[in-house]
Amino acid sequence: MYINMTNEQRAEQIIKKYGFDFDKISKKEIIDLLCKEIEDYQAGSSEYIRVLCGYLYCIGDVSDIPLLEKAKYTINMDVGCMVDIEWIESLKNGGVDTPYVRNREEIINSFVIYYKEFESSDEW
Repeated sequence: MYINMTNEQRAEQIIKKYGFDFDKISKKEIIDLLCKEIEDYQAGSSEYIRVLCGYLYCIGDVSDIPLLEKAKYTINMDVGCMVDIEWIESLKNGGVDTPYVRNREEIINSFVIYYKEFESSDEW
């Protein structure tokens, strides 16, 4: 399905596939896709891995922190910048508002707003 697609195109397709009803998205599928991407990262825009990490944050819990940290810190600097530390810190602190981290609901709303109208800038 994602062969010969750029990372932005793959991000657009995954958003179309899953949407934003996080209760209906399979956490296992997101984890599997994210693990596969970490293992065999496709160079270029980091949008795809950012979307996967964002989905995992939105449907995940404290048990997902190590995988999010692995995605953020082990691939390259570009990915590290794209995976929001706020997602990791929010899971660590139970999603409550702090001076440095917004509450979980605000973070999820921001993710949805950003990606709701997302379209790849790459030509198909």
